[in-house]
Amino acid sequence: MNEARGSALRPLARVLADGRAEPVLLFVEGAAGTGKSHLLQELADLPGTAETVRVRWRCGTDGGPPDEDAHRRVPTLWLVDDVHRADEDELRRLRRVLEGLGPGSAAAVAYRPEELPVPGLPLGAPPVAYPPRLAVLRHRPEPWEEERVRRAAAEALGGNCTPEAVRRLRELTGGVPRVVVDLLAVLGERHPPFAGTAAEVEAAGVPARLAELVLSRTHALSPAHRPVVWAAAVLDGPAGRDELIAVSGLGTATGGDALLRALEVAALAEPAEGRYGFAVPLAAPAVRACVPGPVRQDMHGRAADALGRRQPVPWDAVAEHRRAAGDTRRWLGAVERAAESAAASGRHEQAVALLERTLATPGLPPRSRARLAPLLARSAVTGLRSDRTVEVLAQIVRDASLPPAVRGELRLDLGLMLCNQMGRFPEGWRVLETAAAELREVRPGLAARAMAALLTPYWPGHSIDVHRGWLAEAVAAADASGDDAMRTAVLANRIGLAMSCADPEAWDLVKELPVEGADPACARQAARGLCNAADSAVWLGFHKRAEDLMTEGRDLSAQSGAPYTEQGVLGTRLIQEWWTGQWPGLAEKCEDFIAATADMPYLASDAYLVRGLLALAQGDWGEVLTWLSQRGTFGTEKLPVPLGATAAGAMIRLALARQEVEAAAEQARAAWAVVAAKGVWPWAAELAPWAVEALARAGDGAAAHTVVRDFSRGLGRGDAPAAGAALIWSRAVLAETEAPDREGRAGLLRAAELYREASAAYAELPRPYTRALTAEGAARCVLAADTEVEAGPDTGADTGPDEGPAALSAIAELESCARSFTELGAVWDAARARALLRTRLPAKKGRPPGRPSHADELSPRETEVAQLAVSGLTNREIAATLHLSPRTVEQHIARAMRKTGALSRRDLAHRLGRTP
Repeated sequence: MNEARGSALRPLARVLADGRAEPVLLFVEGAAGTGKSHLLQELADLPGTAETVRVRWRCGTDGGPPDEDAHRRVPTLWLVDDVHRADEDELRRLRRVLEGLGPGSAAAVAYRPEELPVPGLPLGAPPVAYPPRLAVLRHRPEPWEEERVRRAAAEALGGNCTPEAVRRLRELTGGVPRVVVDLLAVLGERHPPFAGTAAEVEAAGVPARLAELVLSRTHALSPAHRPVVWAAAVLDGPAGRDELIAVSGLGTATGGDALLRALEVAALAEPAEGRYGFAVPLAAPAVRACVPGPVRQDMHGRAADALGRRQPVPWDAVAEHRRAAGDTRRWLGAVERAAESAAASGRHEQAVALLERTLATPGLPPRSRARLAPLLARSAVTGLRSDRTVEVLAQIVRDASLPPAVRGELRLDLGLMLCNQMGRFPEGWRVLETAAAELREVRPGLAARAMAALLTPYWPGHSIDVHRGWLAEAVAAADASGDDAMRTAVLANRIGLAMSCADPEAWDLVKELPVEGADPACARQAARGLCNAADSAVWLGFHKRAEDLMTEGRDLSAQSGAPYTEQGVLGTRLIQEWWTGQWPGLAEKCEDFIAATADMPYLASDAYLVRGLLALAQGDWGEVLTWLSQRGTFGTEKLPVPLGATAAGAMIRLALARQEVEAAAEQARAAWAVVAAKGVWPWAAELAPWAVEALARAGDGAAAHTVVRDFSRGLGRGDAPAAGAALIWSRAVLAETEAPDREGRAGLLRAAELYREASAAYAELPRPYTRALTAEGAARCVLAADTEVEAGPDTGADTGPDEGPAALSAIAELESCARSFTELGAVWDAARARALLRTRLPAKKGRPPGRPSHADELSPRETEVAQLAVSGLTNREIAATLHLSPRTVEQHIARAMRKTGALSRRDLAHRLGRTP
């Protein structure tokens, strides 16, 4: 219950609880559907004394009023509804009741103020002579705010409602409770079922109860006065008196009288001072549908004229009225003005939606298509695209009647959308090559933009040398164009190319971006350059620099109206938070971002990747492939190369954990071939260590050595700290896997040293998760080497129970790793580290006499096994992680289910939260 509603109930509650309290009268004033009757029911349910009598009285019914004299001598709660319908006799009797309220009695009187016979006087004239002891209060039920509408939608539709749909529900209904509930009922009966979108809310129509109310009030007007209500329906929003009368077509005098009469019968309201329209916006379509066609068409023409006189001109609304009026020429002119205005103010999605609808209109004149299509393309590339935009542009570029310059420009924007927003790289590359050729002579500036796009190395397929080959041409074309925005576009992509390859020159190029005082077109390209640099800096491991670039790039994107770039940097931030260990709430952020960019697979790729990596670390193995493949829509080989290599590394690691060594090796060969073909070696950092392990464990040592050699040569002297750490890690893996067959203990100790070196490098970045993984590797190798010493070179003799200094240090490091994994939320990694610890700790500490009993609660081992089980790991996978047999795992799970009362693994997930 909100505070206002509570304050209305409290005075009456006090009276009902004390039979000697002074009486209270509460007027409940509200338009139709605002919840007055519901409030009366809440009052009826209030507790009172044993003597309290409750009397319900609905005015205007055939039953007539109750006998008020019978209730004068006992405490009574009078609940009077629909007082606006009361006749003279009912009002006279109600006055007597209220004037005679005694101690312990109260009354609540509800009415619609817009339907009172005497405005402002619910009990009519003259005013009531209230007795001095009577407290007279007034309460106006408030419309539901967005949060209350959201809760109602969740209750009615099972939570299947997006924030945009909730917002639109609130706007259309005005938050009037009855209308909200009725509209939700309509949506609940949809076929196909309601999917939760704002578009479905808008298409649901007008609930019958609301339509009947507004149409009956309109019909109550004389035919001569109805046009003013029709005009409000055509304008579809509050309007000033003169504007409303002008659209109605009535003269000033008649129009003024009509407006007054419409307000009197509540056909129209005054939602804001001097602005007139419908109390509930959703009522307008019901009235508009009843306006005769020719009359409605003329009104739309007058509405366009009237809106054209506003400052600033709402060109999108003018365009819609011109279309509805049948004025094609002026409609298309208004569409062009509306799209230009929206794009100039950064409202690219609004421009795209308007232009898509317009260009999809059959029979559009070729000249109009040639003027509007480039506007659509530019807004779609800068903003957040829709699938329909790609379809529209693909169809338009096939039009042979288009001028070559226009067709080339459209082809350029189509290629950018296919690559940057749709993730359809091969198709987009071909379109961009064609656009560059078409525009080279006729529009060198746009040709430079196409060539700049071909510099971008992120897409799979062409090698880095091919991208570099476009650099000189792009720079020359940009210089020839004399267009600063195109020069900046080329510079932005040149930065991405240089920084991806760890070229130290990249940081100097970033300083050349015109981030201050540039025109919006230049500023948008500069913002893109900053965000490109930020993304590359994250992959390279320059996390502090990346943070600064992300902040600057996002701010400039917002200022210059570049929503696509602004969204893209949010994906970069997710990767930054993954690597720098900012994991709390990260899974939810990823899922929210995926939902917000559902129709943009390339833009959502960062979030899908991070969500998959989290699933792996947290032991939710069943979900890893779902996230990394973008719910089955993308294979890792189709992702941008750095994301694809990282996803492949995760899949290889998962296969190794499941003991699927041959499958892991095959994945390693395929993924490494993609990276090697591209030739951007810093992007191999998240793939190389796992590829080396998979190949070495599969017995293909030569291929494992080739990976390390190629990785080392490819990096050269480039400034790529994360890749440098990964190279050391890869060498450590190679040394560890080869030690048993070659150097034995010495090889393990060398591997441990390399792991420590890698761990120190990751700590410097910082990347806490990979720091802990490599530190775990170092401890593992030291303990393995110590085990060889204990066993003796050929005899197997035991050298004693005490651990050496190196082993003790390794155990301490392993304990630290387990804590780090736990703090991050890496359940699987923490369990694996603790399992390795248990192989050493019993020998060091022994087991105290009197083993603690866990008869009624889970033991530490049972808790560990249960946590991995509910994460989705199979018994065999848990056994491999914890160095147990599958049979032992099965027994631990059975005991955990028995102790918690769980009926299944799914039920165990819920029970664990209540288990000590």
